[in-house]
Amino acid sequence: MEKKPLILIVDDAPTNILILMEFLKDTYSVIAAKSGSQALLLADRDFPPDLILLDIMMPEMDGYETLTKLKENQRTAHIPVIFVTSLNEDSDQSRGLALGAVDFISKPFNPDIVKLRIQNQLVLKRHRDNLEEMVRERTRELEETRLEIIRYLGRAAEYRDNETGYHIIRMSQYAQLLAQKCGDIEAELVLNAAPMHDIGKIGIPDKVLLKPGPLDPEEWNVMKNHCSIGHNILDSRSSELMRYAATAALSHHERWDGMGYPRALKEEDIPLIGRIVTVADVFDALISHRPYKEPWKIETAYKYVVEKAGTQFDPRIIECFVSVFPEIVKIAEEYRD
Repeated sequence: MEKKPLILIVDDAPTNILILMEFLKDTYSVIAAKSGSQALLLADRDFPPDLILLDIMMPEMDGYETLTKLKENQRTAHIPVIFVTSLNEDSDQSRGLALGAVDFISKPFNPDIVKLRIQNQLVLKRHRDNLEEMVRERTRELEETRLEIIRYLGRAAEYRDNETGYHIIRMSQYAQLLAQKCGDIEAELVLNAAPMHDIGKIGIPDKVLLKPGPLDPEEWNVMKNHCSIGHNILDSRSSELMRYAATAALSHHERWDGMGYPRALKEEDIPLIGRIVTVADVFDALISHRPYKEPWKIETAYKYVVEKAGTQFDPRIIECFVSVFPEIVKIAEEYRD
């Protein structure tokens, strides 16, 4: 059996409440309040009313003030309110509608008209709720699609460098763990921004990027450009996520001792996301196969990373790395190449 909509009647005159209840009870579930303060309590519940019939002329808190407080509360602001009142001047109606009332019924009221007005507003509310849910669902789909595109672009950059897509899955999850542990930064943004850290490699010539042997000084200077290229690709004023990604791209080769590139930043001048991503990226690169090296054992890579605290890496991030290392190992095993 379909649940009846819940109507809240607010009126300081018991007779008016009884009259409205009598001709609404067969169609709706009805509750009542004799004051504005009581109405606010009844509206702000886990199962709020679907519509409120509100009198204006009440002692202590009149209908206008009650409506204002309903609209100020996020939990009750969406409830449609119909004024049912003996005030019938245009100025009274204008004031009520301006405050957010959806309709205005003058006393003495016609029961059939009241029922139709309520029915119309409940239909509108149902359509509005359905539309809002559709918008939320569409927004979720768009956000998921955007994140997928970011991950795919990150994978494209890795494949360009003869690396596997699993590398960015692993390192981005390491980075999320480190962000959760150290605080001061939103871990979900780090998770979704980290895959883009090497996107600038798509701008590096093949003869440099894919060279099997060591790079000469000139080639190395070309390779270093991938940080600024990535930043320029990702830099955005409108998207917080892309700003994080752009910062990670620019700063993930900086070093705590100031010997990194491209800006030779030192210690906390390096953005936090850069300090996090570099630890995650270097550790996973060490345990991964590359054309120019065999994968290191996890224990050896762990020892290297920890020993570089205070020179290559932020000591605080390394403390976080040590504390979450068992979880990092699980990720490395789950997404093994």
